[in-house]
Amino acid sequence: MTTALIVYGSSTGNTESVAQMIEKQLAAKGFTVTCKDVTATEIDELKKFDMVLLGCSTWGEEEIELQDDFIPFYESLGNAGLKGKKVAVFGCGDSSYIYFCGAVDVIEDRVKENGGLLIAEGLKIDGEPEDAREDILSWADEVGAAA
Repeated sequence: MTTALIVYGSSTGNTESVAQMIEKQLAAKGFTVTCKDVTATEIDELKKFDMVLLGCSTWGEEEIELQDDFIPFYESLGNAGLKGKKVAVFGCGDSSYIYFCGAVDVIEDRVKENGGLLIAEGLKIDGEPEDAREDILSWADEVGAAA
């Protein structure tokens, strides 16, 4: 059975909601899924899973700002043993900002720099996750099929 770890950083609860939707969708497809807040996740845990999904919201007008709790985790991704690891990235943001969901892009770049294999295009949610439910579930299906 394929194992998946979903790690998310969420300030308003939106990214957490997306993580939970993805968790339920993958579990329904037969995956063994662990979903954790980034503050409760050690970087070494990523090595124990077949697939890793990283979720982070984006803040800031002048530059891309990762969700506060996610920053230390992001900085240690080089020690995560990502080489050859299947990874997908998702995040919430507001399209009225210059860097809409820019955290997704910078996390994907960090994953690639460290040899991770991106298995789906990053999922970028604008506004309320519930309004994007179908897109989220479809993305989770795509990720699951690539596992």
